[in-house]
Amino acid sequence: MLRCHIAISADGFVAGPDQSEENPLGEGGMQLHEWVFPLAAWRELHDLPGGEANESTRIVEESLENVGAGVMGRNMFGPPGNGDRGGEEWRGWWGEDPPYHNDVFVLTHRAREPLAMEGGTTFHFVTDGIERALERARQSADGKDVRLWGGAEVVQQYLAAGLLDELELHVVPVLLEDGARLFEHLEGANIALEQVRSVQAPGVTHIKYRVRAGRVDR
Repeated sequence: MLRCHIAISADGFVAGPDQSEENPLGEGGMQLHEWVFPLAAWRELHDLPGGEANESTRIVEESLENVGAGVMGRNMFGPPGNGDRGGEEWRGWWGEDPPYHNDVFVLTHRAREPLAMEGGTTFHFVTDGIERALERARQSADGKDVRLWGGAEVVQQYLAAGLLDELELHVVPVLLEDGARLFEHLEGANIALEQVRSVQAPGVTHIKYRVRAGRVDR
């Protein structure tokens, strides 16, 4: 199964405008994730002490279960632009011990050797399309699920191709007004979402969907 869990504003944006190396989520984008930062389940994942539990705890824990590999877009791995820092190869937003702990396949137009990090994360750079990235991720996952990490453009591509099985939106009551909108460029994709559940929690509402239309046999 290919699953995506993504935070989104009430007006449909998953990042604010003017994303940069200094501000990777764009202006106002950090607000989309403030609900998760106090949770013990999130803090443990990032080797931080303490934290609390609320209705979001089981949602976060579930999102991490049975995941064997991941797929993400180029801008989620690194900043807009050429991805180097004065000739030094960019190593990702998360330091030397990223929170993935499995193989992550990065969609890009720039070939690069795999990047092995601490904690079991290895980034693989895929230049031959979304289907090939998913195929390699499924091989790596070895029967477990593949998690689609984003960003918006990559989620759109997998939705339009009928390759996404499950989508969980973490809807935050803020209006960003501009930025990376999730549901764009889907004309003619014939996508239908079947709601599985809705969970209200402090600062966020979690809505899970199965993707039922716009699919291809595979």
